[in-house]
Amino acid sequence: MTPVPLRPDLAAVAAAVPESARVLDIGCGDGQLLAWLRDTKGVEGRGIELDAGNVAAAVGRGLAVVQGDADTDLADYPDAAFDVVILSNTLQAMQRPAAVLDQLVRIGRRAIVSFPNFGHWRVRLSLALGGRMPVTRSLPVSWHQTPNIHFCTIADFEALAHEMGLTVERRSALHSGQPARLWPNLTADTGVFVLSR
Repeated sequence: MTPVPLRPDLAAVAAAVPESARVLDIGCGDGQLLAWLRDTKGVEGRGIELDAGNVAAAVGRGLAVVQGDADTDLADYPDAAFDVVILSNTLQAMQRPAAVLDQLVRIGRRAIVSFPNFGHWRVRLSLALGGRMPVTRSLPVSWHQTPNIHFCTIADFEALAHEMGLTVERRSALHSGQPARLWPNLTADTGVFVLSR
């Protein structure tokens, strides 16, 4: 059975995961990425997800996923328990993003973090011309419906990683799934970072 193709941001995350790695996917949703990694890269995957419906869907895919909250439950995991810890499109919804990042690099040898870039030109243009919070392809819901509470840009994330003493091993800036090479903080709608301590 051929695995379903991944969204471009998830494909960028998956590309950074080594074969047969021990992986923890935080905020794993319905388990699509974990299932893809299991089926194509032979990873030993675990997941943590807040939404009970998504947990049930992930378990239905044969995945080891538990219901939990990344803001409070990551302290229960031992140091270096995983080769890779993934936080995909979830950082902006965390109560304390820096504390969560600190836990990611403690629990895993490497952390892969992806997030929507609020510095993208469409977001800036929407605010400048319309004066309202934007609704875009990567930010598809209105401000009062979004789980996002900590908006950041690629430049903000890089500055935080530097302040925390984290090593950025790899950075991918994507626009509609393609690399955004020129002025990534302005032209990319998504950032994907591989971090280590």
